[in-house]
Amino acid sequence: MNSKNKAVFLDRDGTINVEKHYLYRQEDFEYIPGVVDALRKLQKLGYILIIISNQSGIARGYYTEDDYARLDEWMKEDLKQKGIDIAASYYCPHHPEAKIAEYRCVCKCRKPGTELFWRAKEEYNIDMDVSFAIGDKLRDLAICKESDVKGILLTEEKVALNDRSITSCPNWQDVIRCITLFRH
Repeated sequence: MNSKNKAVFLDRDGTINVEKHYLYRQEDFEYIPGVVDALRKLQKLGYILIIISNQSGIARGYYTEDDYARLDEWMKEDLKQKGIDIAASYYCPHHPEAKIAEYRCVCKCRKPGTELFWRAKEEYNIDMDVSFAIGDKLRDLAICKESDVKGILLTEEKVALNDRSITSCPNWQDVIRCITLFRH
């Protein structure tokens, strides 16, 4: 019997919430249509939900780690009130051309780096073979090249994908349909 968890690794900006220029304020936060119902369904299917997000706005000086943490906590609490439990939220504050020196580096946690995925795998005992990554950019799905995690690119654009472990879906309703098909 497999006692490992199955997970959905979620990008935040452009996947959970509408992409806005370096979002850090609650009043600017807006859920993508269908995401709340979809996250509820994923949870009912037995997936733990983990956010992995690049937050270069910290490195660029647009907002602080405290600003990010406040929005992250608000979002997780808001989702909890909607019946959704986010198991963990990981973020990378770095950027190679950061305005703020302490964040200026080439790191393994900034996607397409996969360090945060592997950290989550260890901390939450995740079976990568039955897990998914969902994001609005291919870099959000980089873990699919290093593991058996299946990727879903959330985009309305027609994209030529050369990777059989990644598919594209135009909306959250199709994401759920796709995951349901992958499972069988």
